[in-house]
Amino acid sequence: MNELQEILPDIPRYYTALAEWLSCIVIIFHIKKRLGGRRLALACGCALGLQVCFMESTGGLETAWWLPCMFAAIALMIGFLYVCGDVDWKDAVYYGAYAFIMAETAASLEWQLYLFGRERYAAHAWLYEYGVLAVSFAAIFFLYWRLCAMLLDEEEGLGVETKDLLAVVLLTGSVFFVSNLGFVTRNTPFSGLYAREILNIRTFADIAGLAALCAYHVQWRDQKVRRELECIRNILHNQYIQYKQSQQTLELINYKYHDLKHYIVALQAKEDGQRSGYLERLKEEIQQFEVQGRTGNKVLDTLLAAKGMECQKEGIELTSVADGTLLEFMDVMDICSIFGNALDNAIECEKKIDEAEKRMIHLHLSSRHEFVVIKIENYYEGDIRFERELPVTTKKDKEFHGYGLKSLKYTVHQYHGEVDIRAENHWFSLRILIPML
Repeated sequence: MNELQEILPDIPRYYTALAEWLSCIVIIFHIKKRLGGRRLALACGCALGLQVCFMESTGGLETAWWLPCMFAAIALMIGFLYVCGDVDWKDAVYYGAYAFIMAETAASLEWQLYLFGRERYAAHAWLYEYGVLAVSFAAIFFLYWRLCAMLLDEEEGLGVETKDLLAVVLLTGSVFFVSNLGFVTRNTPFSGLYAREILNIRTFADIAGLAALCAYHVQWRDQKVRRELECIRNILHNQYIQYKQSQQTLELINYKYHDLKHYIVALQAKEDGQRSGYLERLKEEIQQFEVQGRTGNKVLDTLLAAKGMECQKEGIELTSVADGTLLEFMDVMDICSIFGNALDNAIECEKKIDEAEKRMIHLHLSSRHEFVVIKIENYYEGDIRFERELPVTTKKDKEFHGYGLKSLKYTVHQYHGEVDIRAENHWFSLRILIPML
């Protein structure tokens, strides 16, 4: 590094610190934030001060300390992202890798632009240096801002897996190694012989590395979306298959109950007061079954009857007040998705409750101001953790679970509706609002 500094000065360390801080800021404002208002402003100010102080205090160390110091600087960036962004540690490392390469690219490109006209504007050195810094950083980070707006989604978390994180870390490390190899030593087959040449290598390697990371992220996001859509399609299909099976089963039960009712009438004609009382009570139960689930929509009737039988088996009280005629504009599979997933989620929650009298599910379907209003509530115990406005699945195999409510939300959005999920005072509430077509 000393040989290069005799020809061209290296990037001021507080420039690098500023670039690292700005890269993190750009990402933080495009993801869901853990902090807000004054707390966020205070955290950002402290992060800038800490980054600048660290970079300046480590500037005079020997070359052997250069790599550990860079790792420490990256760790500060990851910590900044973790504190301010509503992310887990894997997502923070993933974002940190991108922020680091963004910072390296910005700092290298700005310094190369400055060196290009340094001698020409030597008479106004101070004005020229900080003018190039302000203009180039403004342009570069505006482009970063637009890039993050296209690639990142504030409402959707990454949920990055270990193998994907490892790929990004290895790619980032490779870019950093190639771009800075010439600044550490000239004694490699890949090092440049001149300072200007080494600057070019660093800048172009950083730009190429940033492009590669962005391309990887686009591909990873597309694969993730395809996996989620496939899971959602499977859930929709399974709900529809369950509905068809339940329809066939309930039709058979209705036939049997219809015949049994006639048998009871025939037996009641015989003289026996006690037998008549038992048979009358059985007849009432059969009539209750026949009346149950008569909402005006055959699909909803079948779903409610099937889920009602499951609730009866599990000792869960399911009550419903529903006007099924409001769903005539909806597709059969969409009705199965919305009510099937919602009730399955509620039943799964109720099974975990030990006290039978607390196992309750309420369903209400009505209209209000040209909107279909669906409200499903169930009692719960313990804590429900939310992530991206959806409850986090408690099952161990998270990769293949937790898509039920996401599938429901996806279906509702197809009808330009909205979903509101809340958990308050031991009641889990799912509210759906769909405009009538």
